[in-house]
Amino acid sequence: MTQNQGYTTADGRQIGGTVMEMKNITLKFGGVTAISDISFDIHEGEIRAIIGPNGAGKSSMLNVISGFYTPTEGEVWYQGAKRPLMRPYEVARQGVARTFQNIALFEGMSVLDNIMTGRLTKMNASILSQAIWLGRARAEEMANREKVERVIDFLEIQSIRKTPVGRLPYGLKKRVELARALAAEPSILLLDEPMAGMNVEEKEDMSRFILDVNDEFGTTICLIEHDMGVVMDLSDRVVVMDYGKKIGDGTPTEVRNNQAVIDAYLGVA
Repeated sequence: MTQNQGYTTADGRQIGGTVMEMKNITLKFGGVTAISDISFDIHEGEIRAIIGPNGAGKSSMLNVISGFYTPTEGEVWYQGAKRPLMRPYEVARQGVARTFQNIALFEGMSVLDNIMTGRLTKMNASILSQAIWLGRARAEEMANREKVERVIDFLEIQSIRKTPVGRLPYGLKKRVELARALAAEPSILLLDEPMAGMNVEEKEDMSRFILDVNDEFGTTICLIEHDMGVVMDLSDRVVVMDYGKKIGDGTPTEVRNNQAVIDAYLGVA
């Protein structure tokens, strides 16, 4: 498999060519190196996992992909072109959406209003027309509301759509955050520990939704996750980080049998 060509998964799914590539990424904070010369790619339509011990640099890598951090060295390539220096909202407008390791929702707002914030990059009406809610702003609002309602139905959260987020249990908050990211209609969805803190039933639900997003919407997914059962079941390919360096990259089976990965992270063959 070459970098720009697609491939066929073990279960017969056809994956497209490279949509994003991290080339020799190094990220430093003063004298601390969070990421050291890491390269890997993400293919269109795949579920790509990033794993590793705490402090390996996984979230820092996700922040580089989303534009929150600018790499000290290296390049990010997106859809065949080098990505220039961009702010996070500009990256979002390119089609990259994300969730966060620590839930970042507006606790006092309803589920519906939180998800609507995911449509901000799609809103083009002027502030004045939005304030008086006439003409283009009204039509835009209605179209965005329709998109959001589809996401609500898809993630089966109709019954809580008007509930303030602050009243929800943790597992449902995670689902609302996923809904907000999906409302942006991303081509690449970044998930930072989507299963963290969940019980078994909640993990099963979230796993099902991630697979459905990938299958039904064709969304490319890059996720960080510590639950190795989830990673091995969901992922098409896995990149492994340790102390800011890449120590493994391949299919779940290849990574599971990689001695360097076993020694640094998995612990057993």
